[in-house]
Amino acid sequence: MTPVEFLAWVRGPMFQIAVAIFALGVAIRIVEIFVLGRKQDLSEPRRDGVVPGIKTIFGRSIPDTGTFKRSPLNVVAGYIFHIGLFTTILFFVPHIELFHSVLGLQWPGLPTPFIDAVTVVTIFAMVVILINRLRNPVLKFLSTFEDYLCWLVTLLPLLTGYLAFHRMLFPYQTMLGIHILSVEILLIVFPFTKLMHFFTVFLARWYNGSAFGRRGVQS
Repeated sequence: MTPVEFLAWVRGPMFQIAVAIFALGVAIRIVEIFVLGRKQDLSEPRRDGVVPGIKTIFGRSIPDTGTFKRSPLNVVAGYIFHIGLFTTILFFVPHIELFHSVLGLQWPGLPTPFIDAVTVVTIFAMVVILINRLRNPVLKFLSTFEDYLCWLVTLLPLLTGYLAFHRMLFPYQTMLGIHILSVEILLIVFPFTKLMHFFTVFLARWYNGSAFGRRGVQS
């Protein structure tokens, strides 16, 4: 397969397969959560649970003082990684054009040099997170193959995208094809691993906050 054929394949059939698996997988996982259901709470509510649920979604995004004191490096690197990842995905102009072609949505992008710098910082933060996981006895003991797989499939799109943009390692068409393929692998793996927390974390936080709020307890 020539570089041109490889690029056409990852942009065409493989992209469609990956998006289909991602969309179907995410939908099934979310439906599973709601189908499980919960026992009806027959106690008299002390207050409405909607507002506490919403507060918990945002409140749990801020680390408590104890967590930050115990592992400041991990907390800071984690925030840098998440913010950097979503910045590169959502505000790199070629990515915006892709969203526009697929979803019909478009928004202003950020300057390319800024996105380039953010990508480097994000990759560095991910490496710091991995090193901390390997050096921390508790984190290392609790880590499974899935944790490292999630880290790898998240890192590869950033790394290959950076290499493709700077015309490094392989010819541009080949490197771009590898970058697109790495994104497709991420999409395929996403619904079946802990990466799914991108969606479920908000559902879980709202449910816990709402349940505690109904009982008049702060979550």
